[in-house]
Amino acid sequence: MTRATTTAGEVTGREKNGALLFAGIPYAAPPAGTRRFRPPEPHEGWQGVRDATRFGPAAPQLPGEGLTSTPNVRWDEDCLTLNVCTPRLDDERRPVLVWVHGGAFRTGQGGIPWYSGISFAHRGVVTVSLNYRLGGLGFASLGALGGSEFASSGMNGILDQIAALEWVRDNIAAFGGDPEQVTVAGESAGGMSVGVLLGCPAASGLFRAAIPQSGAAHNVASAQQGEEVAAQWADLLRADDVAALQARSVAELLDAQALVEKQSAALGDPNGGGGMPFRPVVDGRVLPEPPLEAIAAGSAAGVSVMIGTNLDETTLFGMPDLDEAALERLVARHGVEPATTIETYRANRPSAKPSELAVAVTTDHMFRIPAVRLAEAHAGAGGDAWMYLFSWRSRAYGGRLGATHALEIPFAWNNLDKPGVAPLLGEGPTPQPLADAMHAAWTAFAHHGDPNCDALPSWERYSPKNRAVMELGERVGSLADPAADERALWERVR
Repeated sequence: MTRATTTAGEVTGREKNGALLFAGIPYAAPPAGTRRFRPPEPHEGWQGVRDATRFGPAAPQLPGEGLTSTPNVRWDEDCLTLNVCTPRLDDERRPVLVWVHGGAFRTGQGGIPWYSGISFAHRGVVTVSLNYRLGGLGFASLGALGGSEFASSGMNGILDQIAALEWVRDNIAAFGGDPEQVTVAGESAGGMSVGVLLGCPAASGLFRAAIPQSGAAHNVASAQQGEEVAAQWADLLRADDVAALQARSVAELLDAQALVEKQSAALGDPNGGGGMPFRPVVDGRVLPEPPLEAIAAGSAAGVSVMIGTNLDETTLFGMPDLDEAALERLVARHGVEPATTIETYRANRPSAKPSELAVAVTTDHMFRIPAVRLAEAHAGAGGDAWMYLFSWRSRAYGGRLGATHALEIPFAWNNLDKPGVAPLLGEGPTPQPLADAMHAAWTAFAHHGDPNCDALPSWERYSPKNRAVMELGERVGSLADPAADERALWERVR
């Protein structure tokens, strides 16, 4: 049986490798025309049976660059769709893993091979991957241009994710899933989205567990920053109001977005977004306060959180050869004292080149330290938190990538055989034992809100006292406050 009934109508899917896949199911109305820049609205539904055998188009986006490049994807403003992979259509009420893709809030989509849920389905977990609005269409804060109707437009990409979670609550039982056993997970901007959801009142109660991978609760814009970016974008488009922006073609919007991104990078990203001028905005409405503050106050105390980062995240983005002076300037930009910081990092890596030290510092600044702060805030509010450190080193490019950004995804999903993974792993034996162990932990977490399983040593909850971290690499085992001296350097940097 490959036909299921949703609140908007019937859909038919297909069998794939022992699981059932339903792709391209709308979870909200097309956000185009007068709906552009507005919060997602319910889909009006359809007559008859809708074909759900093909993934829907991605959100409008520009291609990436360098190692993070993506091919020109099929995109459309009518992009608010999701994909369900399930073992069977029955009343079993299995746990559900909802996946939010990464891509710096500007690229990506839910329907790629790395996110295939077939292995999860074989282990009794229903997976849902989704598309959400990106770039200016999803995160331009247009309240100053459009008034109260558009006051939440800087959070529309997150509101899309919440609409998808509401669709899961209302429909997933028809696909063999349990709406009361939902884990929301994501990587990079997807992980940052999960961090925002943990601090967002509108998302409360829609999930019981969360897995932010290489993303935490830090990368949000203030209301002022969001308005400044939106004003810059509108000026480039010669738009005096929202109606003028709604009249522009998507291609025009994307071209102007690219200019905003380039100007932001050239100015050293004055809005503090880590190279992402368009990102979730603390608008005072949908997101009343920075999510990390909300989490510290207990906004997600009842949610189990498993969070972690990779050892060499920023190698994926390219690090030019640096001399000592350039390294000092780079370190200084991150707010830590250059001489002490370089001395500390070099003591732990005595043979490292300046560019390799830069990778360690930027990885901590962008990923590890924010993850530690989220775990600390959550545990401090009484929540259960587990931390991991992915340390398996890629053999590609002469080993220069190390444990790079996004490398953990096909391990966690048990998708090492999918297109694009082998070139990133490099030549050599397939590290299937590590994928088996990680996939077992992610599966256990989806089932029980706890990653402990027979495939791993005992995994302690994280607390500011024990700072327990599970290393996942050639070595698999518990660490106590890894790189404590380096972590301590960031205590005064907020």
